[in-house]
Amino acid sequence: MKKVCVVTGTRAEYGLLRPLIKRIEEDQDLELQIIATGMHLSPEFGMTYREIEKDGVTINEKVEILLSSDSSVGISKSMGLAMISFSESLARLKPDLLVVLGDRYEIFAVASAASVMKIPVAHLHGGETTEGAFDEAFRHSITKMSYFHFTSTEEYRNRVIQLGENPSRVFNVGAIGIENIMMLDLLAKSDLEESIDFDLRGKFALVTFHPVTLENSTSKEQFKNLLDALDQFTDLKVIFTKSNSDTDGRIINQMIDDYVMENKDRTIAFTSMGQLRYLSAMSYTDIVIGNSSSGIIEAPSFHVPTVNIGDRQKGRIQAESTVNCKPVTEEIKAAIMKVLDPEFKEAVKHVSNPYGNGCVSSKIMDQIKPLLEKEVNIKKSFYNLKR
Repeated sequence: MKKVCVVTGTRAEYGLLRPLIKRIEEDQDLELQIIATGMHLSPEFGMTYREIEKDGVTINEKVEILLSSDSSVGISKSMGLAMISFSESLARLKPDLLVVLGDRYEIFAVASAASVMKIPVAHLHGGETTEGAFDEAFRHSITKMSYFHFTSTEEYRNRVIQLGENPSRVFNVGAIGIENIMMLDLLAKSDLEESIDFDLRGKFALVTFHPVTLENSTSKEQFKNLLDALDQFTDLKVIFTKSNSDTDGRIINQMIDDYVMENKDRTIAFTSMGQLRYLSAMSYTDIVIGNSSSGIIEAPSFHVPTVNIGDRQKGRIQAESTVNCKPVTEEIKAAIMKVLDPEFKEAVKHVSNPYGNGCVSSKIMDQIKPLLEKEVNIKKSFYNLKR
């Protein structure tokens, strides 16, 4: 049996990878290995490795990398600790293939370790751009360290090829998050209300805001501007999902706690809602607000409008249901008013999602299995575009 190791460091990432993990686990010719790391193992971020175990998935290695600091120095030290720890885990597990998704620093670290250890890497969601975050550089670096590529659009496939990857190893399969929407039996609204202990009658917004890591200490000011804008919509209830472990993420989370304490009648916050409750909330919400990729990739499948704030997601392909604005109170307010307008909401009902319509994990498996039957030679020639 070929051993396929999947690495996950965040609640959102595991939710996206879940359909593929299940398919690997159920395949009689493959042995699934799981490495849980990063925020999964942190009490501050909800110890979300338990969600993996609740799904009946065995975690082979728990790799502790988070330090008690979200400063630039703290993140850099976490990356160093990650590379040391991942190399030890990979030496024990000896996978035939490593599967990673996205662009976070822990994924950069494990891809680096795998490259040195001559373990082929399959990368999901390469070729995308997020100009406001250092994840942009990590993502393209992971592309160069990976052998197989599964992109979410044809444009992103072309960009991976532009980076010198051979087209025969680059596959446009769509965004795997869309598959969750198609597969999950989402909660009825009443069951969701009971699950989160929050009344969702009337209009409500789903808000997620992460630090813009290529800007200098802008998190506090930008998030305050968002909160000031929300203050002007007193009839709009708010579900906050907290920020990740990036630089200055703790500042945002403290501001969320303070805001919810002052507005208990119409707000609630979660460190981790879990994939089922989060997507269920998205299916009923009137608006997604913030700078998370879920507002760009998943929200259009629910025909829900998104207010995308600032530069964190700048460069991503977007559906027409997304309205971009600067992280300035009046612009955020204007964007919210625009997407809540009945005419705009009616138009959103007819929007198509540029990230596909699901069935992603089966497409990935159709490519992975034949590739693993051969001896993988990870030597790569740079593919030059024809002029």
